[in-house]
Amino acid sequence: QVQLVESGGGLVQAGGSLRLSCAASGTVFTINAMGWYRQAPGKQRELVAAFTSGGTTNYADSVKGRFTISRANAKNTVYLQMNILKPEDTAVYYCNAAWYGRTYWGQGTQVVVSS
Repeated sequence: QVQLVESGGGLVQAGGSLRLSCAASGTVFTINAMGWYRQAPGKQRELVAAFTSGGTTNYADSVKGRFTISRANAKNTVYLQMNILKPEDTAVYYCNAAWYGRTYWGQGTQVVVSS
């Protein structure tokens, strides 16, 4: 059973930066497909950035050039560096992993960007 634990959310002013971390446990193998989603109040959960099972990366258009996803395979950990944050980035950010046909979610970490 894979478990995902996020950290790094918080309150930041517009233009600031935050770094989110997500550590996966429950397997000694590298989970290739991992990424970040977010859900703002009243909105659907959406992809922010993710590694595919093939090792490529996908980004939402709204975060391209501002956010960077990276990983430490040995630790089954993914990071999301968020720069030039905007109030519209305010949301609960969820870590996601796809592993042997199952999808796993973290508990979420709140990011609030004040104007």
